[in-house]
Amino acid sequence: MAQKRVTVYILSGFLGSGKTTLLTKTIDHFTEAGRKPAVIMNEIGEVNLDGQLVANEVPMSELLGGCICCSSRGDLATALHELVTGEQPDLIFIESTGIANPMEIIDEVTDASLIIPVELKAVITVVDAPQLLELNRTSRGKTYRLMKEQIRCANLLLLNKTDLLTGTALEEVDTLVREWNPYASIHFTVFSQIDMRLVEMLEEEGYAAAHLTAEPASHDHESDSRSSQEEHEHAQEHEHGSHHHHSHSHVMAYTHFFERAVDSNAFEEFVSKLPQEVYRAKGILSFSDTSSRFLFQYAYREMDFVKITPKGEVPDVAVFIGENFSRDAVRDALLKLESMSDNEAES
Repeated sequence: MAQKRVTVYILSGFLGSGKTTLLTKTIDHFTEAGRKPAVIMNEIGEVNLDGQLVANEVPMSELLGGCICCSSRGDLATALHELVTGEQPDLIFIESTGIANPMEIIDEVTDASLIIPVELKAVITVVDAPQLLELNRTSRGKTYRLMKEQIRCANLLLLNKTDLLTGTALEEVDTLVREWNPYASIHFTVFSQIDMRLVEMLEEEGYAAAHLTAEPASHDHESDSRSSQEEHEHAQEHEHGSHHHHSHSHVMAYTHFFERAVDSNAFEEFVSKLPQEVYRAKGILSFSDTSSRFLFQYAYREMDFVKITPKGEVPDVAVFIGENFSRDAVRDALLKLESMSDNEAES
């Protein structure tokens, strides 16, 4: 029986987009629901100013003086391990710096998930809608390209500060974002205010996998009431909602725990036939035809196997990362490999 794993969310978005506002609202929601959230806060500077907005009782790990995806790479796994073992949270929110590329963080979290009982459930990106629109119209430099990557990686997208844009401008930025990521659930927000059920759904086991064959997110509109005192005097928050039957699984990771060893040749053949939508895979495995354990890596259609003696008790596990691929197909193929090993043992 696989150990219960701690849910991990990555909060992404450029500087000043509203990530920390969303973080505090989300923490309050889950705490009131009886869950225990924890936070990993990454700051470029040496002082964690945003962390001052998080309640003192919330366990927090600070990664300061560098970006997770470059100079602080490696520290994230340590922070995850310390929170999981020391605080036993139900879920962990990683708030990245505004200049971080989420793909690097996804890679780091899935690396850690091989030896730490954590599971990445979703990337939530907060977009400063007026800023994106201005960059799209006037300048397409590094900031613009980074925002594009942050949007492409998201499972849930908040187009924030929409009270500052007109209807025509909203349509323009919405069209741009949907062109970059047609699969994410997209919502117009003010002060990062959303229905927290949207976040909860991302955590539900099998939710994303069950909706992979669906169409891209819809253009349905829902108008939210202006009950929050935080909203501007004339602000009306719009949600560009997608019904529950639409996909939330653009960039995704599937983690598979093996119940038994598999044949090395059969596994290698399986990896060689992975769909092109799977562009990264890694794991620690035992094979039925050899006594050694192996660390395997797969990237850009190339695979590598290295003998390894893991420290501590590490299960046989593999993680697959890609864009909008079928988790069911990958899981079924792996289960078939395991059943083949059973049949060979009985014969």
